[in-house]
Amino acid sequence: MRLSIFAAAATTLLALIHTVVAYNIVVPAGERRCFYEDLEKDDHLHVSFQISDPNEMLVEDAQKAPSASYNLAAKMTGRYQYCFSNAFSTMTEKQVGFNVLAIKPIKSDGGDNHKADPLEREIRDLASAVEEVKYEQEYTVARERTHRNTAESTNSRVVWWSLFQAGLLFAVCGFQITYLKRFFEVKRVV
Repeated sequence: MRLSIFAAAATTLLALIHTVVAYNIVVPAGERRCFYEDLEKDDHLHVSFQISDPNEMLVEDAQKAPSASYNLAAKMTGRYQYCFSNAFSTMTEKQVGFNVLAIKPIKSDGGDNHKADPLEREIRDLASAVEEVKYEQEYTVARERTHRNTAESTNSRVVWWSLFQAGLLFAVCGFQITYLKRFFEVKRVV
């Protein structure tokens, strides 16, 4: 009994093919980078991305959003394309980090007459949910890394600005002391 449950679970997990891929690319100024996925009818494609500049700061214009997520259910078999463009920029390159999740549904061997075992159906649903949680976790880690880089960059700028202000304050204080000291000096005329 246990062996048949294990075999059914293993078969279901192997039959449910998920492809999760994470990329980081640089899109030079004025160029466009495209990627392709071969999908069959009823396959699902989920692409999420973040775009940042060379200083690892999120870009404000990625179709008016620095990050986004798109879902697609393939209506026909063929090669699907998704592109990242930096056509509006003439000098700055963009860094794009994106995840791709391709979900291919299980094709049953028994045809439409074959009624799936409820346990097998639950295992399929559970496997699909686990893959989606894994994907969302990878996306969250990428977002956390971007936000951490932004916070560290902001912290560095605050430190340098504070040091500049402190130096300027000491310079002004030194100037005022020497100026006032000369103002109170007694000058003798012989």
